Amino acid sequence: MNILLLGSGGREDALAWRLKQSPSCTRLIAGPGNPGIARWAECVEIDPCDPTAVVALAQREGVDLVVVGPEAPLVAGVADACRAAGIACFGPSAAGAQLEGSKGFTKDLCARHDIPTAAYVRIETEADALAALDRFSIPVVIKADGLAAGKGVTVAMSREEAEAAIRAAGDGPLVIEEFLEGEEASLFALVDGPRAVAIASAQDHKRVGEGDTGPNTGGMGAYSPAPVLTPELEARAMREIVEPTARAMADAGTPFSGVLFAGLMLTAAGPKLIEYNVRFGDPECEAIMPRIEGDFAALLHAVATGAPFDAPSLSRDTSMTVIIAALGYPGTPVKGGRITGLGRAEAIDGITVFHAGTSSDDQGIISTGGRVLAVTARGSTLREARDRAYQAVDVIDFEDGFCRRDIGWRELERSA
Repeated sequence: MNILLLGSGGREDALAWRLKQSPSCTRLIAGPGNPGIARWAECVEIDPCDPTAVVALAQREGVDLVVVGPEAPLVAGVADACRAAGIACFGPSAAGAQLEGSKGFTKDLCARHDIPTAAYVRIETEADALAALDRFSIPVVIKADGLAAGKGVTVAMSREEAEAAIRAAGDGPLVIEEFLEGEEASLFALVDGPRAVAIASAQDHKRVGEGDTGPNTGGMGAYSPAPVLTPELEARAMREIVEPTARAMADAGTPFSGVLFAGLMLTAAGPKLIEYNVRFGDPECEAIMPRIEGDFAALLHAVATGAPFDAPSLSRDTSMTVIIAALGYPGTPVKGGRITGLGRAEAIDGITVFHAGTSSDDQGIISTGGRVLAVTARGSTLREARDRAYQAVDVIDFEDGFCRRDIGWRELERSA
């Protein structure tokens, strides 16, 4: 099977690494890719959000399956264009991608179908948003309605902070939500129409600083599985949140096909939906891929074509990803820093370093983004995976980089 993978981040590097190991994958092309992805795939310059260009490339190269990594091409209708051209595509239609592309759309769907989530209002103007704050207690959550690359969310701990977030957003669609108490967890499910099958859990670390302090980021690290999402809670989340969503989308004539990532808050009343992503998360994907066994490419092809599929087997190991970001992230990152020591890091047992924001020149690897590397370790326990991950981090030489040193801290404290 010839596969075209769209994207250029750490998630796509992890997907390429796993797809390349699939017995059914005979050729892997990535567009546009990055230096890490180039280890596993043939990289081709292309705008992944250009449906016409994607279809033309897939037809020219005899592609059997297109796998869309990021969310923006899905919202842009790339999956629709592929299917219209008779090319199997793993990823939802533009209509299905509204579950991530519009937080307001998802909140309204939850309200119609009694799916547990935070109380909310949708607002179009700054003045109305400021007035709506009176309906919420503090803390309160302010969300941009559209795509925000895992950011665009302010958890305001004071009225002043909430008003500042609203004024910074200005006029335009916002969602204001009640603050949910509990611990977050991520649940991933493969969905084809009304059918949804859970595949893995993870726990992300969104705040930039240790102890979960500072502004939200796209994610500073993750581990899988997330024991806090017990089998009982996972089954409840599937029954009360993911499965009703899949049925609602199918009943509306916009069936979802692909991976649905439910960000959950585990409250005293049970799991509640924070938000959906319509693709594998980043950095959760980097933590999950080392645990997936079997022919991953064949599994994605089955979902994409409506064929029967079952959840993949998962390794019993724990996997942890630590993000090395560029100084300045999540604001303006320092770019152009040189990176060495990647070979030494990957010589450590159980380590794979995925590239999130890199490019290369004649002298080697340089940083080009906010999140630069995803150092991923497998271990028989979370503590072993943690120790290996930071051992690898410590042999990488990246003067302009930083990381959190406490990924997995909640679970490690529980298991101490």
